Amino acid sequence: MSDIAQSFSTVMTAREAANAARKREERLAWRLMAPAVSLVLLFILLPTLAVFYLSFTNFELGYADYQFIGLENYIELFKDRTFRISLQNTALYTLIVTPLSVFLGLGAALLIESETRGKAFFRTVYFLPVASLLVAMATVWQYLLHPTMGPVNAMLGLLGIDGPNWLGSSSTVLPSLAMIGIWQSVGFNMVLFLAGLTAIPRELYAAAEMDGAKSAWERFRLVTWPLLGPTTLFVLTISVINSVKVFESVKTLTQGGPNKASEVLLHTIYQEGFVFLRVGYASAMTVIFLMVLIVMMLLQYRVLDRRVHY
Repeated sequence: MSDIAQSFSTVMTAREAANAARKREERLAWRLMAPAVSLVLLFILLPTLAVFYLSFTNFELGYADYQFIGLENYIELFKDRTFRISLQNTALYTLIVTPLSVFLGLGAALLIESETRGKAFFRTVYFLPVASLLVAMATVWQYLLHPTMGPVNAMLGLLGIDGPNWLGSSSTVLPSLAMIGIWQSVGFNMVLFLAGLTAIPRELYAAAEMDGAKSAWERFRLVTWPLLGPTTLFVLTISVINSVKVFESVKTLTQGGPNKASEVLLHTIYQEGFVFLRVGYASAMTVIFLMVLIVMMLLQYRVLDRRVHY
């Protein structure tokens, strides 16, 4: 009996020591995570909660007093013609920029990956728009798309085509901004696709060729595209987020004009919050903006995640 009791005591002592070691590791883990958790709380969660609270008030910058007005901001929001126009323009901009930037980014990545020389040079060239400040590049784009002395309309003139006023016409301003957005996004998507391509084992291509996949298209369809599924889903998600968040090009080049033809959600939020100082109303817009973004992401993952091969 004494041996059994001693064995039981030894087991309990070992278990207590293991529990104590685990608790020490947990405390150490929390101490290591504390800076990151504090930053997330301070710069993400608390501001989000503050925006959500302010959306139910009539708070305006410069005024100390404000009142809780319930859903009045949201009721006014859906009667606001400018908000509806900005929502439509943002959706159209996203529908143009997202698929084209993903498709062109994948094409550029495939072309660079197939090259034997000059990979670093082409990667740098395609990535330059991502590294460039769009505000600094606005002068270049204004010159390129100028209706009278811009190179784009000059080249169209050589073909006998009268170039439009790209940034000054209601019918062409949003496609022009979308073209700039695609130019800025392709390089970033290309880098992500290159990372996904380099992770595919080369042996799979040799095996597919031995199994009868002789053409490059067949190898892409049977090997590359299925194994790029997780990367494509990530690129598509990032592209949608970046497209919905368009602001710099609109603010710098068009100010939402002409006739609100390029008015987008973030520019409308900026105007209401920092120009008209209606922070409560801008906060309601921000809440709707975040909800739309979350719903889009959830739908995208539910539809596409099942088709992705991990």
